[in-house]
Amino acid sequence: MNWEELLSLKRFGDTNKRLRKEQNETRLGFEVDYDRIIFSSAFRSLQDKTQVIPLSKTDFVHTRLTHSLEVSVVGRSLGRLTGQKLLEKHPHLRDTFGYQMNDFGAIVAAAALAHDIGNPPFGHSGEKAIGEYFSHGNGKRFKEQLSEKEFQDLIKFEGNANGFKILTENRPGIEGGLRLSYATLGAFTKYPKESLPHKPSKKIGDKKFGFFQSERETFEDVAEELGLTKTREGKDIGYSRHPLAFLVEAADDICYTIIDFEDGINLGLIDEEYALEYLIKLVKDNINTSKYHELKNTADRLAYLRALAINTLITEAAEIFLKNEDAILKGEFHESLFDKSSYEAQIKDIIKISVERIYQSEEVIGKEIAGYRMLSYLLDIYTKALIPEGSEEDSNFTKLVLKSVPQLKPLQESSSVYEKLIGICSYTASLTDGMTVASFEKYTGIKL
Repeated sequence: MNWEELLSLKRFGDTNKRLRKEQNETRLGFEVDYDRIIFSSAFRSLQDKTQVIPLSKTDFVHTRLTHSLEVSVVGRSLGRLTGQKLLEKHPHLRDTFGYQMNDFGAIVAAAALAHDIGNPPFGHSGEKAIGEYFSHGNGKRFKEQLSEKEFQDLIKFEGNANGFKILTENRPGIEGGLRLSYATLGAFTKYPKESLPHKPSKKIGDKKFGFFQSERETFEDVAEELGLTKTREGKDIGYSRHPLAFLVEAADDICYTIIDFEDGINLGLIDEEYALEYLIKLVKDNINTSKYHELKNTADRLAYLRALAINTLITEAAEIFLKNEDAILKGEFHESLFDKSSYEAQIKDIIKISVERIYQSEEVIGKEIAGYRMLSYLLDIYTKALIPEGSEEDSNFTKLVLKSVPQLKPLQESSSVYEKLIGICSYTASLTDGMTVASFEKYTGIKL
């Protein structure tokens, strides 16, 4: 892979090549990507989607929206820092093609801003609820009508693949979705493979999948334009990661490690002094002890340690990336950047506490169970309305459902059962936590 192709400004439907040196410096193409994402309805819906605590009523706990904004800020710094060094190493990118340090920051920032845009309500339990509706629930009835890969898309429903769908899906009058640059789409795709084969290796890019069968051709077009290295031949599609996807992943890792931990402290799920001790271990080589001891308020100490920890990890992630750049460009680097971190032990300790005290807390588990049931119920309602069986075809209830959800009506025209089902799943995933509750209450008549 080479940077000239990887930094492609091409957008869906372009007939002429976009050159970096011809870009308007007041509104660069990669910055346009950021603007299009932040003004999209899919991004706005993240304000009412779970990051740590489902349906949290406290104003200091992160939602998917605030988390995504913070990951984007971290990603921008990480991209700029890395871009500065890459341009020193590859000056022709600047001198011949016109790329600047901020281009790398803008690509990573935009991709990071969108990294959770396809996630269902109620966090990762929402993904599992959708998948298990088809693997263990009433959705099993569609298996014989689908190809193996189509069914795999459903039973292993993946927020990353749904995000790629949202960003690129053709809709009437809106060809190519948000029409982002291919560089940003490449950096967004952490898992550049289809749903099968499932986890064919221990390589980081094979851990999950990044596009549904409905967007297979679109992703192939993006991958070919960017010059991503093929990892599979024949009927199975897979590519090496876009190098900047490692930076997007690192920005996400930094934020959920440090900031979810902070949320746990603010919620009283993690003892303050105990937590501060773990953060100090992470930044002990960079802490200004005299400044730290001047801070008398726990919140101020926490904020200082959080900022220091994020800066420490940004600096190290950039160093690891640059050290391994050649292997990354060859498609031979198969770990996350923080698998190579000198702070790996401290990061694992913090994540372990977060899992035990936050993600597995009684409040989180209870709300995830409720969300699980609600999503399964809604999927049953929507599939019966769009793909009725027997007497269901004449059911007034299913007709009323379709009237109440106009977003599903275009799917009636789809001839393919798969297109209808993946469309239903994508719509259900677009619901916020609150909208899921409201829809469930509307159809059941039960007030939660």
